[in-house]
Amino acid sequence: MNKKFLPHLSGLFWDGISSGLVMMALPWFLLQQGDMGLFVALTTLACTLSSFFLTPIFATFIDRYSRKAILMLVQGIQVTTALILLLFSQEPAISVWVLAFAQLVFWLTNDLAWCTNNAFTQENYQQHEYASYSSYQEIVFQATSLGAGSLGIVFLELWGMAQFATFAAVASTLSLLSFSLTTYHRRPRQESSPSFSSQLIESKKVFSKQPRFYAFLALSCLGYPALTYLSKLIPIHFSEQVISASWFASWSLSYGLGALMCGFFVKVLLSKFATEKAMMACLFSVGLLVLAMALSPSPQMIVGLTLLVGFFSSYNRIARTYKMNLEVDNNYRGRIDGGLKLFSTFSQSISYVMIAILSYYDAISLGFMILSMVLIIASLAMHRIYLRHGHLQLSNAC
Repeated sequence: MNKKFLPHLSGLFWDGISSGLVMMALPWFLLQQGDMGLFVALTTLACTLSSFFLTPIFATFIDRYSRKAILMLVQGIQVTTALILLLFSQEPAISVWVLAFAQLVFWLTNDLAWCTNNAFTQENYQQHEYASYSSYQEIVFQATSLGAGSLGIVFLELWGMAQFATFAAVASTLSLLSFSLTTYHRRPRQESSPSFSSQLIESKKVFSKQPRFYAFLALSCLGYPALTYLSKLIPIHFSEQVISASWFASWSLSYGLGALMCGFFVKVLLSKFATEKAMMACLFSVGLLVLAMALSPSPQMIVGLTLLVGFFSSYNRIARTYKMNLEVDNNYRGRIDGGLKLFSTFSQSISYVMIAILSYYDAISLGFMILSMVLIIASLAMHRIYLRHGHLQLSNAC
């Protein structure tokens, strides 16, 4: 491994463990207050809406200022929030509003950190390093995801909010120190310095100059809403079929292991296959796998196929990020990621509405078939754009 990757990956590791545990613990402690299901749902909705409306501002922020400084700022905010939680947890009964505020802060800062990290990676490393770094980064992401989940199962029963807050403060501090030690090669940005509002408005022009190119990327982004859709659909399906909750835990583990496997092989895959073809094939494959779940919705089949879903979903995401690292203008990377995130979040919201409708009409089993058709149609639409060479980034597109 290139030694200059280590501080950056260390920062991502501690950030992933800290954020993963806190975002798991906060809703849990809210629910422990008694009859708080509606409050938790409304808090999640508030977080989602805030993220959606702040995304364009965050995206412009990323293109305007030092991306390393933003990564460090995020950790500083999370350390401060964890310390506030620790302070209030000393009281006999911690306010639900404090917990909700902490969840909002961690939610929004995680969103900012995710988009910033993509832009930072493109800016800080050379083209020949992207594949190697993508492999290591995916292994770290999935290891922290699985690790946070495993630790959460144990610590939710043993720890109080004070212990979680202390751990989050320490882990975020370690992440902050790691990012501060990361070597940063900031590339020259635009020669002129337009105002923040001008850069914000300019985002629309970026996408309008090459609509087919960005449509190709956006359709590939449906992989994430598909995952969140399944994460809500499957527990409802298992519950209706009176299937043990351990099967849902196995489903989550299966997805993580599949994605982790991708991390070990993705460097070779990126060197052997064109990214555009990989993106189309992965989305189509996930659609077929979900179709197989629809035709045989037993827990064994769902958990087994999810291993492949995790692999192909991860490969699709990494291939898209790799393509963007190679092709899009670094000056606009934050705003491009922001636009794609808006599409992804909007699709995610529609999927939640779909689950609510299916649940209301007692037709949850149809959810697998609907998702399968959406993904297959999306992959075919990507193929149509590909045949028209719409997937190619023009040098003057920005």
